[in-house]
Amino acid sequence: MFSKILIANRGEIACRVITTARRLGIKTVAVYSDADRDAKHVAMADEAVHIGGAAPKDSYLRADAVIAAAKATGAQAVHPGYGFLSENEDFAQSLAREGIVFIGPPASAIAAMGSKSAAKSLMEKAGVPLTPGYHGDNQDPAFLKAEADKIGYPVIIKAAAGGGGKGMRVVTEAIFFADALASCKREAINAFGDDKVLVEKYVTRPRHIEIQVFADTQGNAVYCFERDCSLQRRHQKVLEEAPAPGMTPERRAAMGEAAVAAAMAVGYVGAGTVEFIVEQAGPSAAGPQGERSDAFGIEGASAPSGGSAGANAPSVGGFNFYFMEMNTRLQVEHPVTEMVIGHDLVEWQLRVAAGEPLPVRQEQLRITGHAIEARVYAEHPEGGFLPSTGTLTHLHFPAHSSFTRNSAVRVDSGVRSGDTITPFYDPMIAKLIVWGEDRAQALARLAAALDATHIVGPKTNVAFLARCVRNAAFASGSVHTGLIEQERAELLPAATAPGRRAVLLAIAKRLAEEVVMDSHDPWNARTGFRIAGSATRNFVFEHETGTFTIPVRYPGADEARYTALIDGESVSFEISPKGSAPVVSTATGRFGGEVIARGEELHVFESGTLTVLTLVDSLAHAGEDAGEGGRLTAPMPGKIVAVLAQPGAAVEKGAPLVVMEAMKMEHTITAPAAGVLEEVLFAVGDQVTEGAQLVRFAAKG
Repeated sequence: MFSKILIANRGEIACRVITTARRLGIKTVAVYSDADRDAKHVAMADEAVHIGGAAPKDSYLRADAVIAAAKATGAQAVHPGYGFLSENEDFAQSLAREGIVFIGPPASAIAAMGSKSAAKSLMEKAGVPLTPGYHGDNQDPAFLKAEADKIGYPVIIKAAAGGGGKGMRVVTEAIFFADALASCKREAINAFGDDKVLVEKYVTRPRHIEIQVFADTQGNAVYCFERDCSLQRRHQKVLEEAPAPGMTPERRAAMGEAAVAAAMAVGYVGAGTVEFIVEQAGPSAAGPQGERSDAFGIEGASAPSGGSAGANAPSVGGFNFYFMEMNTRLQVEHPVTEMVIGHDLVEWQLRVAAGEPLPVRQEQLRITGHAIEARVYAEHPEGGFLPSTGTLTHLHFPAHSSFTRNSAVRVDSGVRSGDTITPFYDPMIAKLIVWGEDRAQALARLAAALDATHIVGPKTNVAFLARCVRNAAFASGSVHTGLIEQERAELLPAATAPGRRAVLLAIAKRLAEEVVMDSHDPWNARTGFRIAGSATRNFVFEHETGTFTIPVRYPGADEARYTALIDGESVSFEISPKGSAPVVSTATGRFGGEVIARGEELHVFESGTLTVLTLVDSLAHAGEDAGEGGRLTAPMPGKIVAVLAQPGAAVEKGAPLVVMEAMKMEHTITAPAAGVLEEVLFAVGDQVTEGAQLVRFAAKG
């Protein structure tokens, strides 16, 4: 076994590898960028080496700097984590030339699977089923469009070197193909340095099921069963679970054996994941409006037609599955597999890389219980899932273990309270993983864990995740990749006015703070004392749904209860100050919550919901004017990659004006109404900050 390894990554996965290495008595070396100087993974490692600037291309993508750090520290092996250099064959080869072990597959296997198009050609020869499509080298736009026309719409354009949902566009009609292709190629060249794409039939409402495979240097290989990753937004996973709902032993064996065959076809070693698109086969499975009664079914998918791709798709137990890609690394969602099979997959990686055989045979592997992982991101679901940045001023999770299977609730995170989510890297805050004896128990535990997750700082998807877990379709197992859009009204509802309890807790928080401001100075204690009668104070709050005022009468000389007027109803209440967790007592009972103040904002966590209220101090903002007509601003820090309309142009509502790239994904800024684009304030290639005015726009009329 190795005595020292270097982790060529950051954040959660670096912390994950360090945890297992420490348990095995292996010293660790972290690498870090300017932005990560004080990061959690740096603090956890035995040593740390600075490798460059904040942008990935200046640090974590610099193979030369990583290799130099490994040599300088005497690391015998390098664990690449996922992303960055994890699937870079040149990096693996360079390490081998320096006599340093790459904790991953051979460079030849990375090369074989690194190109989606080349991998699909190889899989076709190996008899692995494929989705109908064009996977060749001809990248002429007219030719690709002709291929798409031949396949039939909808089609999906994918970056051949892509992954993580980047460089993918669904095209529903021929007239949209050219623009989608150009956008896909721009994103692909930026994210992967390669704008080659493939075009495939888009299977509507598919299941996304992946098989975890593992192989050693002695020729042994196993599959560690499946993960269902069907719940996705923007082609990126939201919830992952093992086992897949509705999976039968026959289906599992067929997919597992196909996955092992795919790995063996490229001489695979280490951890890998073979991803499949799954669709229900046979017309008899369809119900009204194309709905299918089988919980494992995929609705609306087109059967393979034309060409050899997809022609050999097996039908096992009434469904078809098609090879999508192989990820030649450990997956983000690997913890759900660990939770149900009872093995540490990072330990397996280290042992296999050190030349040891796999610790188990296929027949020794068993699934116990059910596990689900929720990816907690700094993002704005109601705003198109745009990434969010900022300082994590408050970060609280329920009782849990970290990076291990030692409890039913597990949190894998690479950040702490006080850390900053920057625009340079993936905005993941944590992975929240739960285990249950069955799926129902796992869902209940995940819902409770999400309710107890309190984060203040950037916007997060915690409330959205909780709605997903409680969604009836998801809970029934009728999941597919289009479920979020299908259930959009429930999962992304319009904002509603804050609840009475949240308002009372916010008031209680402020009252409790003011009562104890200075107990030795009666003039400083804001108790509302009056010689005769009692004081009334108006609390003015701003909420995303509007501004409202709550009159509150303080207790009189012989009283203990405040009285608030809410929605025309008088509510009498007492408060018990407990720091950030006030307790309010009303005539109908007691309730509490956590209230975190950030400046004038009050973040109220109560009964699994977050309400953000701003307590308005009119004197503090006298003279301010928020009116800024004609502005269109950057929703996050990023780079301008395309200007799609010229100054002076008349445009319709929704017309694309500017394309930004942030966190390796494109975001299009559109016209808010019909009008005239007066001026574009930045050029292609310019970096912009969050909130920067991008254009001057005059609405019609």
